[in-house]
Amino acid sequence: MITTQDRRYADIIHPMHAVLLAGTFPLFLGAALSDAAYGSTYEIQWNNFASWLIAGGLLFSGLALILVLVDLVRSHRRARGIGLYALVLLATWVVGFFNALMHARDAWASMPTGLVLSCVTLVLASVATFLGFAARRIGGTK
Repeated sequence: MITTQDRRYADIIHPMHAVLLAGTFPLFLGAALSDAAYGSTYEIQWNNFASWLIAGGLLFSGLALILVLVDLVRSHRRARGIGLYALVLLATWVVGFFNALMHARDAWASMPTGLVLSCVTLVLASVATFLGFAARRIGGTK
C-alpha cells in the first residue's frame, strides 16, 4: 500500500521560536524609549537601561536567528518567504550589534547616533516579527 503525505501549510511557528521572536520587539522598544528618555533628561541611568535592553534583544534575536537557520535546513518546516524573514532578522541583529557598540561608549558620546540606531533596530525587529509570524510552514495538520 502506498501512502502519500499531505503537505499543507501550518499557520504557526515552533513555540520556542515564537517566544524568542516575540521577545525581541519589546526589548528593542524599551531600548528606544530609554534612549528617548536619556535624550530628554540626560540622566545617565537611561543609557544604562538601553544598553541592557539591547543586550537582551541581541540574545533573543540571535537565538531566533539560529532557529530560523535550522528551519531553512529542515525541508519539512520550511515556510514560504522564510528567506526574507531570515535576512530581516539578520539585519536586525547586525544593526542591534552596532547599536550595542555605540552604547558601550560614554553616555554623552552615544547620542544622537544611539537613538537613531535604536529606532532603526526597532523598525527592523517589528518587520522581522511580522514576517516571522506571517510565514506559513509546510507540514501542518490544517
